[in-house]
Amino acid sequence: MHSFGVLNWTIVVSFLVANLALGYFLGRKVQSAKDYYLGSRETPWWAIGISVIATYVSALSFLGGPAWAYSDGLSALAIHLNYPLVIFAVITLFLPFFYNSGVASIYEYQERRFGPTSRSVMSLIFLISQALTTAAILYATAIVLQFVTGIDVVWAIIIITIIALIYTAMGGMLAVIWTDVFQAVVLFVGAMVIMFTLINNLPVPLAEALAGLKAEGKLSAVVTDPDITRPTTIWSGVIAMTLFHITVYGANQMMVQRTLGAKTIGGAKKAYLLMGFAAFPIYFLFFFVGVLCYAYYGGKPFENDNEIILSFATEASIPGLMGILTAAVLAASMSTLSSAFNSLATVSIVDFYKKFSDVPEGQGHYLKMSRWLTIFWAVVVIIPAIMYSNTEGSILEVLSKIGSFFVGAKLGMYALGFFSKHTTEKGLLVGVAVGFVMVWYVASYTDIAWPWYCAIGGGTNILVSIIASLIWTGRQKDWSPYSVVGQRQKFAASGEAIAQDGWYRLPGMVDRVSWLLLLFFAASIAVLLLLEAIV
Repeated sequence: MHSFGVLNWTIVVSFLVANLALGYFLGRKVQSAKDYYLGSRETPWWAIGISVIATYVSALSFLGGPAWAYSDGLSALAIHLNYPLVIFAVITLFLPFFYNSGVASIYEYQERRFGPTSRSVMSLIFLISQALTTAAILYATAIVLQFVTGIDVVWAIIIITIIALIYTAMGGMLAVIWTDVFQAVVLFVGAMVIMFTLINNLPVPLAEALAGLKAEGKLSAVVTDPDITRPTTIWSGVIAMTLFHITVYGANQMMVQRTLGAKTIGGAKKAYLLMGFAAFPIYFLFFFVGVLCYAYYGGKPFENDNEIILSFATEASIPGLMGILTAAVLAASMSTLSSAFNSLATVSIVDFYKKFSDVPEGQGHYLKMSRWLTIFWAVVVIIPAIMYSNTEGSILEVLSKIGSFFVGAKLGMYALGFFSKHTTEKGLLVGVAVGFVMVWYVASYTDIAWPWYCAIGGGTNILVSIIASLIWTGRQKDWSPYSVVGQRQKFAASGEAIAQDGWYRLPGMVDRVSWLLLLFFAASIAVLLLLEAIV
């Protein structure tokens, strides 16, 4: 792209240098493997919360969100309405187990609850699914570089990987969090600039454009059609995708790992609460930009929908706009990549290398190996990233489909760990295997929409695991101390305080502020219904 210009290049290079410099400065504080995984445990909760948001809201949302809304309208937003419900469940059930235990890998819970094999299975599922997810993020970022410079997408993928790898190896989790804060500001400023520029450049007044969008059904965000073959309905969003996102935020090492570095459990919970309240307006912004693009372009088809926002930024011809957009997407995505590389290395070390190697323990050795494994995973994700380059639909939708094959197993394993008395490791592993087969069958031989794969896989896993456990090992006399009931018994017997600074440490206890999440969820649906009604 020869018209990119000196100003735009200056903006992009300045942002990249600022991120690398910040990563280098904070990375000097990394003295041990624990620092590399969790940071200093002195990071304020709001920084961790912004980091959680920035990690999940990356180029996939900036490019894929509008691309999805361009084709499906605001109905695609139904997939992301559930975050208040998701965060309610995560901070009530998941976080207390993980934070109280002081673990670096959340999959250590599986070993304590069921046994070492289940831990290894869960860790392996994470490594595979996260590698595929990271590859999708890498590809989405490569689209930007290809669009801007004209460089082949394969070379763009390789270049971005090298840059993100250098940044990650220097920084550790502390640098990841603080650069996320900086990059989130850049990303959302860029999104707001794009939205207002779109509104000012619409071929007709905004009110007229919205009326036209309504007539074509593009503003119908709450679709009550009970058809389970349709992916973007209120039922798939509220039921199926709530279960999906609970595993993304509650059973995903990359998301939970940064909260384990909070000063207190209250800080960890507040970090997640920030996502619970911020997710809806953020995703509404990205999807609303998509429908505005539909109005701007008159619904014309694109060879690759993920380039819609980039095409508009080019056509707007506002000095520096393309540079701001490119820098925002690149910076946010490399932040997400660095988080992913860090968590992949953490799980590889904690769940496999430490357990199965005979190397004497030493923080210096593990820090060195963590960095080598960071390099390994950066190389691995290049392969599926190149494969994604043949994808023409929304990369955000593609990513969600891929993730749906894995989350059912995670959902079932944690649900059984929390609430089942009689499930044992042998039965659990049978359930996981049958659940995968069921999801494969549904995906291959039925028209059921992908958001339901998690519920189907998780439900199958739970049912089969319980039956297999009862047949194989029989009824258990006592509750596991790592179940919700077992935790209640443990706290009662020890006299340990169930709360710290007003925040519950005991799993299953609902913090007062969490009830506001449910009110916010209802208000979000009301806003969407009102939007369509008043246009």
